[in-house]
Amino acid sequence: MLEALTGTGLAASSGLNAYIPLMIMGLLSRFTGLIDLPSGWQWLSNGWVLAILAVLLAVEFVADKVPVVDHVNDLVQTVVRPTAGGLAFSAGSSSETVTVTDPGSFFSSNQWVPIVTGMLIAFGVHAVKSAARPLINAGTAGFGAPVASTAEDATSVVVSLVAIVLPVLVLVFLVGFAILVPWLLRRRRERKRERDAARAAGFRV
Repeated sequence: MLEALTGTGLAASSGLNAYIPLMIMGLLSRFTGLIDLPSGWQWLSNGWVLAILAVLLAVEFVADKVPVVDHVNDLVQTVVRPTAGGLAFSAGSSSETVTVTDPGSFFSSNQWVPIVTGMLIAFGVHAVKSAARPLINAGTAGFGAPVASTAEDATSVVVSLVAIVLPVLVLVFLVGFAILVPWLLRRRRERKRERDAARAAGFRV
């Protein structure tokens, strides 16, 4: 159960930022004893891998804080974040599914389940993040983008660490996410009604 929560927390964090959970796992595995990665996932703690993740994280960190650019970044990350979520869930839940040498065995033995589970979790969080950002940008004339992005990055760091150190608290994040989704959907409907009303008023004038 705790391993599943660890994987869930890391995958959810990947939906906010693809590189933070992977970097945290790699760094903690390399320099501390807080996480013991399975043999198939030891590459995450490799120095070159960590350096590449650091560069990608720096690019993501800047791009996600610039209005309009953040939207383009979210489109690109639609593929990257779920992929990172699949990796993070699998590594975090100690499922050794990195190298698939026998595709038939891969599917028949359900080795694909952790990867797909992580991808779905990360995609769900990414979808909410991507839907919320235009509302924030529109409501703040773009000034809210860096604030929201910084908050998302901080949340990704905190949830990743909590998922590893105290995974039961991941349930708190999941409850908060379940509350946020209905609010976001309601707010999007309200904004659509407001735009339709403004458009109708313009036609009347």
